[in-house]
Amino acid sequence: MVTASAAADYLPLANAPVLWILAMAVMGVVVIQSLIYMNAVRKNAESAGMTQAEVTTAFRAGGVAAIGPSLAVVLVAVALLPLFGTPPVIVRVGLIGSAATEVASASIAAGTMGANLGDETFTRGVFVVALMAMSLSGAGWMLSTLILTPIFKRSSHKLEKVNPALMSIIPGAALLAAFAALTFREIPKSPTHIIAIAASAVVMSICLILAHTLRQSWLKEWALGISVLAGLIAAYFAHYAGLGVAPS
Repeated sequence: MVTASAAADYLPLANAPVLWILAMAVMGVVVIQSLIYMNAVRKNAESAGMTQAEVTTAFRAGGVAAIGPSLAVVLVAVALLPLFGTPPVIVRVGLIGSAATEVASASIAAGTMGANLGDETFTRGVFVVALMAMSLSGAGWMLSTLILTPIFKRSSHKLEKVNPALMSIIPGAALLAAFAALTFREIPKSPTHIIAIAASAVVMSICLILAHTLRQSWLKEWALGISVLAGLIAAYFAHYAGLGVAPS
């Protein structure tokens, strides 16, 4: 059995300068890509029938909508810092955005070496293997996107030729299905999850109705952020009211 002090010696490795350099390089690429895409959108807005004012509105709406999901990722990332160190968390959770997948990959990798995350068996060697497993898992996502995106693009062009209306329906239906799948997966977990979903749905509906009635377009942009915040507040009070237990 490895002692706790021996197990903790992986933390200097997890925060090594070379990992900081690599993490900052990766996040730098993300920032540069975002700037390139934003510039490309502004240059090609007219060809898509959008004004610069509409582009600015779209950017603002996207930024506001990203606050809720980003906040959730940040909170999980803070919880993982003592376990994996700052640079790996910045790259893995910050880039991929799925803390559950990253932790699952690391846990499986550690289990193959007879170790567990966070206890005295989690040594330097186990940390390196876990970090490699997380990296390979994330690489699979990126390679799939790289390979499948051109294929889907060719398919979308063919669908446009057959029925142009389909391409206005399919993206919306896919997005709705993705959010519905994520939502329904949370419902069986506990009454707190149900209350959070119901509260956010009600607040979202109210925001959209008010935006339509009062003709306030800014309220549509902020609707997702407001509903996420309402869900978080409702979940907080529901949890401390003793509703955080899964229904039997």
